[in-house]
Amino acid sequence: MLFWLSPFPLLCYISFLYFVDLPSEDPIRSLAEVETTLPCRYQPTGADTVVQVTWYKEKPDATKEQIITAHFNEGQTGQSVPRVRFKSTEPTVDSSLIILSTEVSDEGKYVCRVITYPAGNFDREMSLIVWTVPISTLDPVILVEGQSFQPAATCRSIAHPPPQLSWDTDLNGQSTNRSSDNGAVSSYFSLHPLRSMNGKKLDCLVWHPTLKGPRRFSNKLVVHFPPHAEVSGYNGDWSVGMENAALRCVSGGNPKPQSFTWTRYNGGQLPEGVIPHPNGTLVFGRPLDLSDGGTYLCVAKNDVGQGKVEVEISVTEKSVMENKLMIIVGCVAGGLLILMLIIIIAVTCHHKRRNKKLEKELTVRKYEAHCRDSRSTISGGRGGGVAFDYLGRPVLHNNSRKGRDRLLDREEENRSRVESYVRNSAMSLVSQETRFHPPLTPSTFPKVQSTDVVRQLNGSAIIPSDGGSRPGSVTKNHQHPPLSSNYPPVTDDEDEVDEGLGGPASQEHPDDQDSETNSSQVSEAHSTRYLQTNGTLRPKPRPSLAVVSPHASLIHKAQIV
Repeated sequence: MLFWLSPFPLLCYISFLYFVDLPSEDPIRSLAEVETTLPCRYQPTGADTVVQVTWYKEKPDATKEQIITAHFNEGQTGQSVPRVRFKSTEPTVDSSLIILSTEVSDEGKYVCRVITYPAGNFDREMSLIVWTVPISTLDPVILVEGQSFQPAATCRSIAHPPPQLSWDTDLNGQSTNRSSDNGAVSSYFSLHPLRSMNGKKLDCLVWHPTLKGPRRFSNKLVVHFPPHAEVSGYNGDWSVGMENAALRCVSGGNPKPQSFTWTRYNGGQLPEGVIPHPNGTLVFGRPLDLSDGGTYLCVAKNDVGQGKVEVEISVTEKSVMENKLMIIVGCVAGGLLILMLIIIIAVTCHHKRRNKKLEKELTVRKYEAHCRDSRSTISGGRGGGVAFDYLGRPVLHNNSRKGRDRLLDREEENRSRVESYVRNSAMSLVSQETRFHPPLTPSTFPKVQSTDVVRQLNGSAIIPSDGGSRPGSVTKNHQHPPLSSNYPPVTDDEDEVDEGLGGPASQEHPDDQDSETNSSQVSEAHSTRYLQTNGTLRPKPRPSLAVVSPHASLIHKAQIV
């Protein structure tokens, strides 16, 4: 079974396939007063040839108006609209149409017709929409406080398509919108004007597709109101003789007051020498006197109304003010004086305490220095004032309490040693005399040696009166006081120094024993010649040869008193 197909659907299909560079959107949108391009490009196939291209615009009654035509041999052959042209110099290759300075009247439907041989005719239809950028205005209205409900501002805008209007404000009011056929839109914002609304924000916002966001028209509401006058410059301390006194009349009306008037109460004249200025200042051009007191009236005026304010001026005598001032100065001076006395007393007490402390420290240091000097100048020693013990060793002083106790114990020990030494010496003499008879003549043992031995034992020299040059003569004693040591007071906080330091109290040199033995032997040899009394050796009185037998045993015992 065979079917006959009409060639028209086939031509439409081929037309759809071979029109290239199709528009990205349909309808095409453009703006007024700019260049607009309507794309149309046909690609022939096989042996087809583009013969002619024609653009048409469809009218509201569905008829078509020819705009421009181009032939492949004759070129552009017809044009009914002067603001259009082909985009390419070869219209049969690129048939796109350009509209110069697009207008709103260019909006509508367009047809691009391509005539080929032998395939026939092919049409490409498209629509054009022309938009206009909004043109907007804002007309504020000056209001007066106390007026009735009325528009405070009007916002207008015109565009294609018509824009939308809105208000951005915190005022308590009402908006009304109106529109017309030509795309013009108007909006009114109405309210009751109050003084507190002056300067508040009242902005108009325009919305349109050609804008990325709303366009803002800033505006602040203007409300006029009468002035509110106030007086400054007087604080109640005006006195007779005061100079440069002035009163200032301040007002906050809208608009600002254009004039100020100063008078005294009940329309009285201003005192002589008082000058009013246009800015609202009343200057007293001379020193004040009692007649300047009274009630003053300031009147401030603007285009809307006026404001009044009164002030009561009191001028006092100068003596009263001086007395007050003197009292204040006296109080301040008295307070400062008391403060200075307190500071002086505090500083004086501080210095007294400090001086007492320094004096006490100085006394302690002098006492310590005196103690050190006393220890260094003890008499009876050897080697330039240094004290020595009974064995000839330098004495180490310990000023602590424990050291004093140890020193007393050491002196007691030395005394016991001397007593033991005397007893031993006496016993040796007795034992020797029983076996030997003493010589009848004095011993020829050198006196100097005996004196040195005694000095080692007693610490003080015993020198015979005759110098020891005559043998057999009676030797007189030159007695010296025994060695004494005065120790300074000792504090408890001083450290003990004699223990473990190698002094006489802590250790004894091995040679000390030998020196003690030698001393005993020498003393035995001279015990028959000297007598020890109170720690001092004295020459014994020689017995009479007629009374004592030369062979008799003579025993002298040393006595310690």
